[in-house]
Amino acid sequence: MNSTTPHPEDSRSPGITYADSGVDTAAGDRAVELMKEAVAATHGPQVLDGIGAFAGLVDVSALKSYDRPLLASSTDGVGTKIAIARELDIHDTIGRDLVGMVVDDIIVVGAEPLAMTDYIACGAVVPERIADIVRGIAEGCRLAGCALVGGETAEHPGLMAAEDYDVAGAAVGVVEAGELLGPERVRHGDVVIGLDASGLHSNGYSLVRAVIAAAGLSLESPVADFGRTLGEELLEPTRIYTADLLAVLRDARTLGAVHALSHITGGGLAANLARVMPRGLAARIDRSRWEPGAVFSRVAGWGSVPQLDLEGTLNMGIGMVALVEAETADATLAVLAERGLGARVIGEVVGEDSLPAPSSALEHVVTGAKGVDGGAVLMAGQHAGWA
Repeated sequence: MNSTTPHPEDSRSPGITYADSGVDTAAGDRAVELMKEAVAATHGPQVLDGIGAFAGLVDVSALKSYDRPLLASSTDGVGTKIAIARELDIHDTIGRDLVGMVVDDIIVVGAEPLAMTDYIACGAVVPERIADIVRGIAEGCRLAGCALVGGETAEHPGLMAAEDYDVAGAAVGVVEAGELLGPERVRHGDVVIGLDASGLHSNGYSLVRAVIAAAGLSLESPVADFGRTLGEELLEPTRIYTADLLAVLRDARTLGAVHALSHITGGGLAANLARVMPRGLAARIDRSRWEPGAVFSRVAGWGSVPQLDLEGTLNMGIGMVALVEAETADATLAVLAERGLGARVIGEVVGEDSLPAPSSALEHVVTGAKGVDGGAVLMAGQHAGWA
């Protein structure tokens, strides 16, 4: 008996497309079109090719003038600050946070950032939202003098909710080996200069969000101390110190005066400063020399957060620290002031063996922070207006 067997493709229902699985490549292309102008604005003549290439190319011929160029690299994200951006549906500042968290780690060793790339993972590509994020990254790169040379947007349906996203970035910079900053340059008698933070920056938002939830606060509520809504305060972008600190490192008045820098991120001032203190020396910090912004006292009050826990989580108003020669402290402060950046002497470097025994619960010494076997940091005194 003769019979005709149907071809498998003739009997099955229409197949599942990539779009059916939740990935919209057309939306991704639209996002790229929306961000192209902002990204291109970060490119100088050293950047080759254009957006859409598989790899970003940077002409590093200038490194031929270095005696021994060292490449510095860093990668980071912005943590749960993204939850605030998502709740308020404001996404054009989070990119500046990302750049600040990355490039300001590079400047710590004295390196100038050259190029940055970003990675955005999301549940669904919303072109306008992705473009807003990347525009913020581009603006941060512009402020840092760094080229944004590549990026990736990955759609993860089924793994992330449609409104979810996360961002990460990496950057590379260069420093002359003989100009490398770090603990080995720090000397007894150096002064500690604290540079003003713009706010919470991008650390400790799990604590901050827990406090807000427990206090039943709305992000839309105006807060008199802030002069704006709570949400606007919490979304204040991370200050990017790179260009200001490069100016200090290159100014004739302060050439060679900066011995070490510390980016005050997760872990707070003491833990991060301890990372650049050499063994045998200690930084003695006096809290009375600066007053944290209102957001820090508000978080403390709303959540009854113990001060030491707050200090071990947030930057407390100091986003970067410079250890400089005492003789050039005034000149360093002058350069920063000329650039509109508030800063002040908040302590000095002393022998670790000369530290007094703690005299109160708030006076404490931090050593061995972040796995670094180095010197110590003594936190003493109290901020004005803090009990």
